[in-house]
Amino acid sequence: MLRLLGIIVTVLFAIATAIVSWPQFFRLEQVTPVAQIVSMRGVLVVAFAALTLLFLLLALARPMRGFAMSVALVAGIGAIAGGVTLGMRGYGESLPPETESSVRVMTWNTAGDATGAYQIAQSAVAMDADIIALPETAQTVGEDVAVEMRELGRPMWVHHVQYNKDIERGPQSWVTTILISPDLGDYAVIGSSDDGTSNTGMLPSAVVMPVDGTGPTVVAVHAIAPRPAYMDSWQQDLRWIADQCPQDLNVIIAGDFNATLDHMSPLAAGSGQLGYCHDAAAATGNGAVGTWPTDVPSLLSTPIDHVMHSDHWRATGSVVLTTLDGTGSDHRPLIVQLEPVD
Repeated sequence: MLRLLGIIVTVLFAIATAIVSWPQFFRLEQVTPVAQIVSMRGVLVVAFAALTLLFLLLALARPMRGFAMSVALVAGIGAIAGGVTLGMRGYGESLPPETESSVRVMTWNTAGDATGAYQIAQSAVAMDADIIALPETAQTVGEDVAVEMRELGRPMWVHHVQYNKDIERGPQSWVTTILISPDLGDYAVIGSSDDGTSNTGMLPSAVVMPVDGTGPTVVAVHAIAPRPAYMDSWQQDLRWIADQCPQDLNVIIAGDFNATLDHMSPLAAGSGQLGYCHDAAAATGNGAVGTWPTDVPSLLSTPIDHVMHSDHWRATGSVVLTTLDGTGSDHRPLIVQLEPVD
């Protein structure tokens, strides 16, 4: 009886390990609770490794040897599978020197004004950012950032989209701000983004297009988090973001996607990871470095902030800044360098 119970437990554990290691195969990557669990791949690897060691020790007791060795084997496979996946996405690279044609894109969910305009501006100037996506950042804060950057010799245009404009002093999560260097030309927020007729559902994204039609469409996104009560809204937000990446459109998308590459799998098209867009951090060796939350080491936290781009661009480097973890936000900034493809 105990042997049968051990076999059943081992089989169930093996199925669970397979689901969280490769949720795309089972088409469960956007389903509760798999979506929440798989977002923590770094933690899963550590947990599987710990279980492997624990059951190897339990195997020293002869009555439990068969069961313990079986569980240790499954846990070991889970740890290896997760580690390989994270290793392929990358654990950290740096930015290359800038070129005359390069564009640097920075995204940072600043948790409202908790970080402060001066800190945001200092970081953006230090990184030579040309495009800055700031989810949860009010227009006034964005304007203060632009003023600080101008004083530091790097002027920026400020654009924003706000939900519930009639409510004074609403949460800054109802606002997404984007700063763009004048060197990239004049940009304007499109009407359907501003009035919400085509946008993420509960938290706003900002779609800006070049006034003269020359240059990339730039999208600063903020998807709702995949809490059990908001799963439908979260899935709709990801579909909307994927729709901003159609074939042949010159586009750069940056922001808080509240999703990892695992969650995007069913929305990939062609060679892209989300629609026809490519994840710049994963392409340049930073796809496994977590951006949220900052109170967890970056190799164990979740990479939910992204910069994605169409085939008109090639990512040449990226970096997740871990030196700003104590500045107020629960997200880390991600900076990516892109080069136009001739």
